[in-house]
Amino acid sequence: MSGNFGPEGGFLSLDDPVPMASFMALLENRGLMPAWNVDSRSEGVVIPEATTVLALRYADGVVMAGDRRATAGHVIAHDRVKKVYPADRFSAVAISGTAGMAIELVKLFQTELEHYEKIEGARLSLEGKANYLARMVRAHLPLAFQGLAVVPLFCGYDEPEGSGRLYSFDAVGGRYEEREYTTTGSGGAAARSFLKNSYREGLKEDEALSIAVEALVAAAEDDAATGGPDLQRGIYPNVATVTDIGFVEIVDDRLEGIAVHVLENRP
Repeated sequence: MSGNFGPEGGFLSLDDPVPMASFMALLENRGLMPAWNVDSRSEGVVIPEATTVLALRYADGVVMAGDRRATAGHVIAHDRVKKVYPADRFSAVAISGTAGMAIELVKLFQTELEHYEKIEGARLSLEGKANYLARMVRAHLPLAFQGLAVVPLFCGYDEPEGSGRLYSFDAVGGRYEEREYTTTGSGGAAARSFLKNSYREGLKEDEALSIAVEALVAAAEDDAATGGPDLQRGIYPNVATVTDIGFVEIVDDRLEGIAVHVLENRP
C-alpha cells in the first residue's frame, strides 16, 4: 500500500491524520502517478545513455562530477548533457543509465523533496532522501530488466553531523553509503581505480576538484562512452560541491583552468 514518507525515510499509513508528505504517494492516491513503461513497438530503438559520474568527500563537504557525453549505441548522441543536479539546497544527485528516464527521475525527486518540505515545514533527513531515491530506482526495476536502467549517485551535507555523506545505488534499488568516494557508469571502474590511488583524507576544495576532473579524464582514456574535457569547444565536466553553505555548481571558467592543468600533467 502506498504511504506517506516519514522524516527518517520510513512510511506512514495513509490512514494517519497527517498531510500527504509524499508527492508520489499523493499522486498514487489520486490515481495520477505517471506510468513508466515502454511500448513493445519501441524494440530496436537506440536510446541515449548517460555515462560516468562520481562523488568524493573532502574537508568541507562533497564534490560530485560527471562527464558530458551521452551515447546511443556506438554513436555520440549528445556532448553537453548535464548529469549533476541539485536535489535540494543541501544535496545533489548525479545520473547514469538511460538519459531521458534518469532526468525525469531527478525532476520528480526534486519535486518530492520540495513537496515534503512545504508540507512538513522541515527538510527530510539526508538518510531519508537516500532511502526515498532508492525506492524510486526500485520502481524502475521492470525497465531495468528491459535494458533501460537508471543508476544514480546521491550526496549531501549532513547538517547535524557537520560532514558530507555519499550514497551509491544498484539497478534494483539497493542503497549503499560510501565512506570516501564512489563512481558509476560505463567508465566507473576506471574512475574508481584512479580515485583509489589518488584519494586521501582531508582534501582541500581545489585538490578535490582537480582529482574529480582527473578521474573523469582517466575514465575517458579507457571508455569510449565517457567524454573528457574538450578545450577547443569549451566542453568541461559538470561539477558541483555541497557544503554547509549548500549546493554550488562550479563555473566553466574555473573548470577550464583545472582541466588545462590536469591535461598538461597527465603522464
